[in-house]
Amino acid sequence: MDKEKIMQLRDVSFEYITNETVLKEINLDIYSGEKIVILGANGSGKSSLQKILNGLLFPSKGEYRAFGQLVTEETLNDEQLAEAFRQRIGYIFQNSDAQLFSANVWEEIAFGPLQMNLNFKEVNERVNGVIRMLNLESLKDRPPYKLSGGEKKKVAIASVLSINPEVLILDEPTNGLDPRTQRWLINLLVELNNAGKTLITCTHNLDIVEEIADRVIVFSEEHNIVAQGSPQDILSNKELLLSVNLIDEHYHRHVHVFDPSEHHDHYHCHE
Repeated sequence: MDKEKIMQLRDVSFEYITNETVLKEINLDIYSGEKIVILGANGSGKSSLQKILNGLLFPSKGEYRAFGQLVTEETLNDEQLAEAFRQRIGYIFQNSDAQLFSANVWEEIAFGPLQMNLNFKEVNERVNGVIRMLNLESLKDRPPYKLSGGEKKKVAIASVLSINPEVLILDEPTNGLDPRTQRWLINLLVELNNAGKTLITCTHNLDIVEEIADRVIVFSEEHNIVAQGSPQDILSNKELLLSVNLIDEHYHRHVHVFDPSEHHDHYHCHE
């Protein structure tokens, strides 16, 4: 069965300031249930692309469609269209502090469902369901600003999952996370994708790509897409990774060799 095309970018360019291109003629189709990783050096345009997908920015040229609907400033001025769009896409910022603003964790997670005009019983069920799923019981009465970086990331993710979006967009999700929280996050993303959610992750952390992608899109420092393919194809193309400034000459790719006795631990051999 063919997967449904849920997002389309056609010749999309974007500039914050005239003649300073941040995205250049992007053509991209995203299908329901995919795991996509967008790779690129800092400043290549990855975050701007995510903001367009999330309806926070609009193309300077070209067009963006999501779920069959043209997404423009005008269409998102329509309250019904905007609400339907916002409920289908969850955006997890690189900096969790930009996302957290409520008095305590429970209220933070309840904020999205309350905006959806659900009754309190349903809000309660959603919030407590996400708290259980992510094991946040011990944090639910605490103010977000008193949490550690890893705890803030978990709460930011919980506050997005409580609206139950179809698509999750994540900006550099492992930045600043300790190894245990990073492993928790990767396992969670794989689980969410297995449950049918579409994942779009921007990163320059090559170590996580194979686990959270079945397709990789590569941005150059000239702000355009220069390659796309399977994680294996992209990660083994040293010349490509060098040309887009994701690695240096001394890079060795870590190949995960699976040993069933090791459970989730991997050992590495160099290519």
